Amino acid sequence: VALGFDGSYGRIAAFARDWRQRERERANRASPGTFVPLIFAPGEAFQFDWSEDWIRIGGKSTKLQMAHFKLCHSRAFFLRAYPLQTHEMLFDAHNHAFRVLGGVSERGIYDNMKTAVDKVGRGKERDINPRFFAMCGHYLFEPEFCNRAAGWEKGRVEKNVQDRRRQIWQHASERRWKDFDELNAWLGQRCRALWNELTHPQYSGLSVAEVLELERAELMPVPAPFDGYVERPARVSSTCLVSVGRNRYSVPCEYAGKWVSSRLYPTRIEVVADDALIASHVRLLDRDQVS
Repeated sequence: VALGFDGSYGRIAAFARDWRQRERERANRASPGTFVPLIFAPGEAFQFDWSEDWIRIGGKSTKLQMAHFKLCHSRAFFLRAYPLQTHEMLFDAHNHAFRVLGGVSERGIYDNMKTAVDKVGRGKERDINPRFFAMCGHYLFEPEFCNRAAGWEKGRVEKNVQDRRRQIWQHASERRWKDFDELNAWLGQRCRALWNELTHPQYSGLSVAEVLELERAELMPVPAPFDGYVERPARVSSTCLVSVGRNRYSVPCEYAGKWVSSRLYPTRIEVVADDALIASHVRLLDRDQVS
């Protein structure tokens, strides 16, 4: 094809560069497990991981499970602390992250954590935990899992864990916290502050917060929070108590000896009988306590 020198060559070259970039991104999305994309489109994906740290809460040295979210395009991140890596904690972390980040990506990238994957098969075959899959369906994003021993496939959030230890956790560990609510409120404020302070590594001159504002237009809207309780049957004792997680909670006396359902949330316990709420308590995290 003959090209003139009236400016058409520059336009064609620019088109070719754009086309190659689109094709690279399309190929990466169409072939999961073959390519690990280095560039993510706005709203395309987030990555998630857990880390462990120690801090003083309520006068005690406490081992924390820290939930880390990171949007792959804008690099906006979110941290929230929990006492355990259980289903109800995982679901609660997603509820808060999507609310704070302002939307939901098309895909979520995870390792093969037990709360998400019941069985790891060959290649990309996974038996996804039904409760986790229900949460994904509620928010309408597609879960994607790394290959075995391939944490680098979610390298953005792996790096986030290291960066946030330096930028956030060193300051948090120097303080004494009343409870998880106080700590998590501070973590949320610190994340937002850093979005404005940090320059985006790909877009020179723009902060992470500014790129996040652009990405939010491509994120799916956030629906009502997922009702992420864990439900278990429980028999009411003769002393009108139900045992949940090695702690005991009171219910009305007329239910003594009957079977009920306990619903476990991160900070509370609900007891249900015949689809009616009969008791609600603040969740006890220390073992062998009565509420």
